[in-house]
Amino acid sequence: MALPAQWPLMVMAVRNESLKLDRLQRDILAPQLESFLAAAPDAEARAPYQALREALDTLEVPPELAGRLGAIAEVLLTSGRVRNFYGPGAELSLWSLFQKTPRGREIAGSIDAANAAFARLTGQAINAISVVARAPAAYSLTIRTGEFQVVVRFDQAGIRLETVEIGG
Repeated sequence: MALPAQWPLMVMAVRNESLKLDRLQRDILAPQLESFLAAAPDAEARAPYQALREALDTLEVPPELAGRLGAIAEVLLTSGRVRNFYGPGAELSLWSLFQKTPRGREIAGSIDAANAAFARLTGQAINAISVVARAPAAYSLTIRTGEFQVVVRFDQAGIRLETVEIGG
């Protein structure tokens, strides 16, 4: 069955703005970029990392490098390295920056869509709820009410509605 118009689908915002960094964010990201530069096998592979490294020095990352910045920030955040080396304040600062990257906006959009879907269930009695593992670090949550059955997938890509059935 098709989703009703009220069920939001994730819409990614496209932004062509430079990302502004503060000095703490730069200080967290610079050593990681240095590692990427050292590991790159040739000048062509180093070029985007070098451009990003130079952008960090200006505290402004152009839109074309925002995705690469987001990928590096995501690795630092998910590995726990930022919190371990710099503390929780630094982790919050980098998280704030990550949320402005294309990947961060994508995840935020998936969360907004899931919350909107869950709002439709407000006030309904839950008849069944279950979680299953779909793969390592990928899970689905099924919620069944008298009117709906919603299956939501949680994985590294974010949160997304897998299925919605009306008439539970």
